[in-house]
Order: sequence, then C-alpha cells, then structure tokens
Amino acid sequence: MKIVFNIEPQQQERPRATGRGRFIRVYDPPKTAKFKRELKQLARIEMQGKDKFDGAIKVTIRFFRRVQKSISKKEHARRTKGHVRPIVKPDLDNYIKSTLDALNGVIWTDDAAIVELNTSKWYADDPRIEIEVKET
Repeated sequence: MKIVFNIEPQQQERPRATGRGRFIRVYDPPKTAKFKRELKQLARIEMQGKDKFDGAIKVTIRFFRRVQKSISKKEHARRTKGHVRPIVKPDLDNYIKSTLDALNGVIWTDDAAIVELNTSKWYADDPRIEIEVKET
C-alpha cells in the first residue's frame, strides 16, 4: 500500500513538563501535537474501509521538506531535482518518531510489527510524506 500525505513533516520535539512534586504532567509541544493530530486524521481518512496491518511489515517513508527561501534559483533547482539532499536539522530520526507515533493504531495495529524501516529526507516545493507499507 502506498500513501501520500500532503502535510509538511514535523520533527518530534522534546516533551514539555508541567506541575510539581508527584503531579507532573508530560506533553508534546503544540507544533508536534498539532502535526500528530492532523497526520492521524489524514491517515484515518485514507484507511476508511481498509484493515490495519497486524502482522510483520516493512515500511518505507520519504520525507519531503520545503526548500529554504534564501538560496539562488540554480541551487533551488538542484535541490528539488534531488542532486542535493537535506543535511540540516531536523534530524531524520525526529521525523520518524513523530510520524510513527501519529500513524500507530491507524495504519498498523502496533508499530512493534515494523520489522524493517527505510527512510530518507528530500527537498521539494510541495512538502509531503510518502509511505509504503508491505507485509513481509
């Protein structure tokens, strides 16, 4: 199954904490929480009428982030054609964490079922997340 989510990838930011003593509450920062809610909703729409994967699965995720505005047209073209890949923050593992958290229980029953994970970062004019899921 291949799915394209037209949403800008968002990194998993460090959790925030509030409260004192025994009553400490840990929560996602607002940008991360909003991203997870929106991605989960897009996934629910995509999965309507389809069963969740519940066996061993292989997942491929391609994150397409927006090209910075402060570069030349020539450099912009190089990046969108894939000649230059993003080596700037956010880190790939932070994209992975927020995305898997959002999709857990929607596309697959539990992310423990992921036995193989291939991921990559790319530049694009239209930010998105492309996911391919295969049963192994």
